[in-house]
Amino acid sequence: MSIDPSAIVAPTARVHAHAVIGPGCVIGEYCVIEQDAVLGRCCRLEPYVYLKRWTTLGDENEVGAGTVLGTDPFDKRFTGERSHLRIGHRNIIREHYTISRGTQPESETVIGDGNYIMGSGHVAHNSVIGNDCVIASCALVAGHVTVEDRAFISGGAVIHQFSRIGTLAMIGGNVRVNQDALPYCLHGDFNITPKGLNLVGLRRAGFSREKIASLKQAYKLLFTSNLKLREALVRIESEIPNDATLHLVEFIRASKRGIPRPRRASAAEDAG
Repeated sequence: MSIDPSAIVAPTARVHAHAVIGPGCVIGEYCVIEQDAVLGRCCRLEPYVYLKRWTTLGDENEVGAGTVLGTDPFDKRFTGERSHLRIGHRNIIREHYTISRGTQPESETVIGDGNYIMGSGHVAHNSVIGNDCVIASCALVAGHVTVEDRAFISGGAVIHQFSRIGTLAMIGGNVRVNQDALPYCLHGDFNITPKGLNLVGLRRAGFSREKIASLKQAYKLLFTSNLKLREALVRIESEIPNDATLHLVEFIRASKRGIPRPRRASAAEDAG
């Protein structure tokens, strides 16, 4: 058993002889840590955390009570071979959460750094969560989903497999995400619908007025100019190029599930 002498392990915890516990870790009562699980420096596990085989945590992660990390994927194709869950540094994962390993042999589910993941939800096999994201309680992230940095997923949202959520996107509560959620935008309704820019998130992230103005112009070109999508993307590239607008263009061009569009008001609504 490789437990650093500075680690604190509760007497009721069960740590496999082939697990690795880094310096300064605190392992709570009744935790179970299987073989080939690795904890970096100064991780804290509350009681009843279950760390399954082939799960790796970096430094300074906090894991809430009743959470299970590295579960076998919820996938009928899974045949039991080794796959991985890799979690970076300084993440907070709250109570009663589950995150699965990859399905295919040697594949992986990846959680980046600095994420705040609230309780009672799930991240499925082969998904990739970036850095500094927030995933609120009871949100469900299906397999092969990609969430870019600083995205915010509200409570009860359901993310369809192979969907992507862009940088600084915000997903409203109980939204069904079955297309790619645009970077820098708010999304609402039951079926995902863009609702404008995530202005609060952009300002908190330090975006300048000029860059926000360019994103507003890009949004108008995409959704209110009556241009075809490919024409709008060319206009954005040529007229307002910067790192944010070009990332937006690249994200849309790479989409395989398509992007949502604002809902047009019905004639009855227009008559109001």
